[in-house]
Amino acid sequence: LPLCRARSVALIINDDLDVATAIGADGVHLGLGDGSIAAARAALGVDAIIGATCHNRLDLAERAVAEGASYVAFGAFFPSPTKPEAVQAAPELLALSQSLGLPRVAIGGINADNARLLIDAGADLIAVISAVFDTDDPQAATRRLADLF
Repeated sequence: LPLCRARSVALIINDDLDVATAIGADGVHLGLGDGSIAAARAALGVDAIIGATCHNRLDLAERAVAEGASYVAFGAFFPSPTKPEAVQAAPELLALSQSLGLPRVAIGGINADNARLLIDAGADLIAVISAVFDTDDPQAATRRLADLF
């Protein structure tokens, strides 16, 4: 947390509200079985960043919005070595979800070669793992992805 604070970077904890609360994180990302958005909002406060996994379902995103999420995440859009069993989402979901009024994150098998398709379809943000960490130069890989925006 001190490293993030020193660089003005938000720290979002994945799947663990207790850890996010204990360390004073800037927010939490919740999967379907990770607890309620309302509980996260109550624990972390009105300014916290609270994200919700919605897989390939607009109804989950609508519920997340109603419960007070800060952003919604859809995916997997492409096969992912990190989560090979992930449910497949269609890029059209990003356009269909535009009316939600929240930032939409695309996740799942995204890299510098396929991210443009999702950005053009309406992704406000992308979440990656392998595209950065399975490379010899993570900094250059990150820069290449950021430059797509």
